[in-house]
Amino acid sequence: MLRRLRSVWRRARPGDASHEVAPLPRRDDLETVVMAPRVLVLNFDPVIEAEGGRRLNAVLGFNEPGRLADEYAADLVECSGGCVRYRVVEWLDLDEHPVKIDGFRYTDAGLVAAWRAGGPFHEPDGLDYRWLIERFGLARRVDAGEADEVWVFAYPYAGLWESTMAGPGAVWCNSPPVEGADVCRRFVIMGLNPERGVGEMLENFGHRVESLLTHAYGSWQPDRPRHAWDHFTRYDLVAPGASGCGTVHHAPNSTADYDWGNPRPVLAAADDWLNYPYLTGRRRMMSARDWGHGDTRAHHRWWLRHLPKAPGRGPDGKLANWWRYAVDLSPQPPPL
Repeated sequence: MLRRLRSVWRRARPGDASHEVAPLPRRDDLETVVMAPRVLVLNFDPVIEAEGGRRLNAVLGFNEPGRLADEYAADLVECSGGCVRYRVVEWLDLDEHPVKIDGFRYTDAGLVAAWRAGGPFHEPDGLDYRWLIERFGLARRVDAGEADEVWVFAYPYAGLWESTMAGPGAVWCNSPPVEGADVCRRFVIMGLNPERGVGEMLENFGHRVESLLTHAYGSWQPDRPRHAWDHFTRYDLVAPGASGCGTVHHAPNSTADYDWGNPRPVLAAADDWLNYPYLTGRRRMMSARDWGHGDTRAHHRWWLRHLPKAPGRGPDGKLANWWRYAVDLSPQPPPL
């Protein structure tokens, strides 16, 4: 899953603008880790014989999952500075419907009729993740090193979490961990909706980042910052005059969830996070024009680009490449 590229470490010197000095690195921390997770894609897109043998996504006018996957992976390569390079190693187009937590499964006719009528849809909605893992041998594939992550494309009301984690030591990943999965390695299952676009896929990933960075730092309180993750996610509504990069739902100047198009200028330190761990305290006035004038995909790309991706460690002893916490689920090296 991992490759390593040599990179130059610069130790802060007296007189540097940063008021904190990064700890001396170990040899392993002199390298930028390039993660290349192997992805198994499960695309629930049944053939609808009553609609001329077309697949469900075409019948309902949804996006083509192959294009979505390609653009999503490309965005993550670009936003991570090349340190995350997802590789789809197997793609399964499935002529079936997923099973719900109570054993219910839609028929082709039932799903199409419910969609066109605007409901009602089956309750409980949740997908049976233990069924998913057993049906497609995910535990065996992950343990054998055939896959490190699973992407599941399925129509709305298929019951998918945006992301969830299974395996020993699984933690909250924008949803409760999958219980009872007989697997030796932790892995993430991403839930992706072809009715929506790449922006919403990046939002799913962003919430995964928020969950796993909160786990890495032990808490998340941007209104009462105690550590770097808190400072990174500050926004003006909860920290007037002291915005960082905000959150997935809140740009630095947002006054409500999803308020990414707000033209109000606020003082923010977002640019400075591109220098992490050598923060200078530099701030400037910023507004929606900096992150795409309200476009979902543009904002999420902007936010992810600012996520630290430096080699080594920050002054707090945490990895300075936060993408590792979000993507590499192997045990992380301990603090110095």
